[in-house]
Amino acid sequence: MESQDEGQTEKKFKHFGKKVDGFIEEFHEATEKLEQEFKQKLEELKDSAEKLKKEAENNERWQEVESSLKKAGDELANAFRAAFKKKN
Repeated sequence: MESQDEGQTEKKFKHFGKKVDGFIEEFHEATEKLEQEFKQKLEELKDSAEKLKKEAENNERWQEVESSLKKAGDELANAFRAAFKKKN
């Protein structure tokens, strides 16, 4: 009788061990998949950050251009006023 109980217990442990092995394998597969997804998302974030950086640089350039054009316009207006100013 003890021999039969030992045999059943051994079968249960083997069955349990197979389930644990299956779980570990699934866990590794899920880990690899998540790692790949994480790397992909990280690359997407890097690309987005680079785009935002370029847009900010372009915005700064346009602000600089706008400022320079305004100064040039003011200087041109001053030049016209000086050229066409009536002498008293």
